[in-house]
Amino acid sequence: MNALLDVILPVFLLIGFGYGLSHLKWVSFEMTDAVMRFAQGIAIPVLLFGSIARLDLQQNFDMGLFASFYIGAFASFTLAYLGAFYLLKRPQTDAVAIGFACMFSNSLLLGLPITERAYGAGALAANYAIVSLHAPLLYAIGITLMELVRHKGQGLSALALANQVAHAILRQPMVFGLLLGFALNFSQISMPTFFWSAVDMLARAAIPAALFGLGGVLYQYRPEGDMKAIAMAVFITLIIHPAITYGLGTNVFRLTTEQLRSAVVTAAMAPGVNAYLFSNMYGAARRVAASTVLLATAATIFTAWGWLQILP
Repeated sequence: MNALLDVILPVFLLIGFGYGLSHLKWVSFEMTDAVMRFAQGIAIPVLLFGSIARLDLQQNFDMGLFASFYIGAFASFTLAYLGAFYLLKRPQTDAVAIGFACMFSNSLLLGLPITERAYGAGALAANYAIVSLHAPLLYAIGITLMELVRHKGQGLSALALANQVAHAILRQPMVFGLLLGFALNFSQISMPTFFWSAVDMLARAAIPAALFGLGGVLYQYRPEGDMKAIAMAVFITLIIHPAITYGLGTNVFRLTTEQLRSAVVTAAMAPGVNAYLFSNMYGAARRVAASTVLLATAATIFTAWGWLQILP
């Protein structure tokens, strides 16, 4: 119970604060949207830049860590796609969008603060390693599969597909922040202390602003209809993905305690708003994606507490 009160609830109180003020009309959608744009477009990319630039890549980039997390993510996508297409008889584009929501856990806005509050700031190295591949890799897979489904039988060339995927990925500010961080890390250029002080000041605003903004954005979503698809997606993203990651991390890849904690906590998070943005970009399963983000985020209060009890 202490984990629930001390670790998880403060994160969700910030989300609830944004949600409640939006409900009371004390802040407008335009205001919360501006906060989210600041967080996702500036503060979080700066946070990722600073973290990756100073991360010991050789020590923290571990194939067992990546395999434990991303095999779970890909398995979640596959289960969701097959369930949506074959059991629920959804169109292929909807099935891809639902699958994307199930594999795109909210590694930044939920995974980072919950891991930090549970295990301390020093436990985030494996989180940042996972995050460094998260958006580029999963967007590449999601966009590629969606474009293949949409242009099935139309003879879309490999070059045209590659251009579409690369353009969509490089438009993401978070990816830009990651690329700059890797560039500085590999260059071995030493930046002065005042530079990192400014970076850290801006980075500290990223998570609180994003959590508040997320609450306001979630207020715009209404869970209605499609409850079978939504229930399936919530179950896969909150239970199946972390369960696979936990099983692989403990029994196959023998992760360290710190790696296992970061991988499982990240896998156990609800889908991020990007899951809805992906669905909205293609006009596929938007109601399912939006409602899954909202309901799974609320359910994470309890499921994350359960995973924290299981983890060493």
